[in-house]
Parts: sequence; C-alpha cells; structure tokens
Amino acid sequence: MFSKIQRTAFPPLEKPMMVWDGECGFCKYWITHWKSKTADRLDYRTYQEVAGNFPDIPLKEFKKASRLIELDGTVYSGPDSAYKSFTYFKTEDFRWHRWYSKDNWFTWLSDRGYNFIAKHRSFMFPLSKIFFGKNPEAMKPYWFLELLFLFSIFYLLLKYL
Repeated sequence: MFSKIQRTAFPPLEKPMMVWDGECGFCKYWITHWKSKTADRLDYRTYQEVAGNFPDIPLKEFKKASRLIELDGTVYSGPDSAYKSFTYFKTEDFRWHRWYSKDNWFTWLSDRGYNFIAKHRSFMFPLSKIFFGKNPEAMKPYWFLELLFLFSIFYLLLKYL
C-alpha cells in the first residue's frame, strides 16, 4: 500500500504538479486524458524526471502512487491525487475529493481500489482501452454498449433456456 505523504518542503514554483510513473502505459493513458481536461492548470511530470526535486519524498513512494503537489507543499497521494486533479478540470468537480476527505468508507474503498489497480496496471491498461477507447483525449463510453450487450445476452439466455 502507498503511504500518504502530507507535505513537502520543496513545492513546485509555478503551478501544481501531478507526478506519475512515466514507464507505465496505464498511467500515461489516464494522464493524457487528464491533460486534455485540465489544459495548462497542472504541470504533469514523471517521477523519473522530478523525484530528485523532492528529496523528502522517498523514491519508493513515487513508484507506488501518483502524487499531486500543490504550491504550498501539500501532497495528495494515490486516489486523492486523481480526485484532487478533478478540481483543476475546465469544468471543476470537487465532489470526489470532498468524499475522499470526509467519508471514511469512501477513503477506504478508494485506497484499496487504487492499490489493486496499481498492482495490476498491465491488465487494467487494455481494459481501459476496451471500455473507453484507444484515444484517451476523446474517450467514448464503450462500457455502456458492452454492458448493454451482456445484459441482452443474459436476458435472452434466461428467457429461452
């Protein structure tokens, strides 16, 4: 499980920074999506590029989870880094970060889900492309059509068997 790091004494200087694993296809897919939603409101850097700029955050922690680092040094880790990034979208969305901050059950579920996904990124990457399309800048809700198809098959099997 990733550690929740509260602060760094070495915050970014110009704008908040999302730090992610540059060697992870799953991570790159979702970061590309977020970049298309946040425009230039966040700086996106791989931990391979910038880990040395944050000597008070252990390298092993950058390897375990994404980090969103604010200009005041506040660090959001794992799922909260994703949820906090939604507040920087062109259409800001504060719900997810608020739920994570206030609801223990949501925090617990998000942390476990994030940890599971992080440990199975090579499986989750093709799954993301199946459900949302190959282009993360123009995602399509294929999951809805796929679920509709599966429910239709299930219904037909129940009806005629």
